[in-house]
Amino acid sequence: MPGLDDLPPLRAVIAAHGLSAKKSLGQNFLLDLNLTRRIARAAEAQDAVVYEVGPGPGGLTRALLSEGARRVIAVERDERCIAALAAVEAAAPGRLAILAGDAMQVDEASLLREEAVTGPVRVAANLPYNLGTALLVKWLTAPAWPPFWQSLTLMFQREVAERVVASPGTQAYGRLSVLAQWRCRARILFDVSRSAFVPPPKVTSSVLRLEPLPQPVAPAELADLESVTAAAFGQRRKMLRQSLKVLTPHADVILRESQIDPTRRPEQLSVAEFAGLARAWHRLRVESALLHVRE
Repeated sequence: MPGLDDLPPLRAVIAAHGLSAKKSLGQNFLLDLNLTRRIARAAEAQDAVVYEVGPGPGGLTRALLSEGARRVIAVERDERCIAALAAVEAAAPGRLAILAGDAMQVDEASLLREEAVTGPVRVAANLPYNLGTALLVKWLTAPAWPPFWQSLTLMFQREVAERVVASPGTQAYGRLSVLAQWRCRARILFDVSRSAFVPPPKVTSSVLRLEPLPQPVAPAELADLESVTAAAFGQRRKMLRQSLKVLTPHADVILRESQIDPTRRPEQLSVAEFAGLARAWHRLRVESALLHVRE
């Protein structure tokens, strides 16, 4: 039986299956095999179970298997690509499972149970540009924590990757920065040239690595943190005493309780300070509810 090294070149696979990249699916196929192997090594694929989203013609999938992944579970929405991946599945018997579906709709915990996977997995993906941020937010906002994954090694537009790792006081710092850094360690590993893709995207890409923290950097309820950051960054040029009025007319109360200067702007606050605001917002709601009951 042919092995992974006997598979035809990716360009031949694309031609044979008519895999012109669909803009509607945000597709840009990664064909540089040296690069896909580098990503697979960065994902620490060896001996791991890897969850891959959007494998396309299978460039990264092949690399993950070649780098020693025990199993790869891949979710692909494009039926044309599923047919192309059949040859990879045959070349690595029992090591590749392909699921047809939309990754945004997948319950990963249930999927892994169905695949008899115990323990956290590593996620590696060249994410579709039009879905990448939404998928990351989905994984960062899992109710159960630590999550189903022990690491995320993901390809994003450079701009998105910079937002994830941005520090307070920078222009890129925002809701995504706070959410990611509240629960994870995040860093950019390396950039990827436009020429590595077919078709070449209009922007540079970056490979981003995230690892979940055992506990968030500061206590807060996820929903409260999301509410506070949405209000604050929804009007990021305004002082917090103004922007937080979208959330509550008592913005001054939660700012005072959090010991945060009301004239500061959202990009000046640390992740821990946002968590403090979220806790103050939570207490305000609880106290208001109790007062209403007493009345």
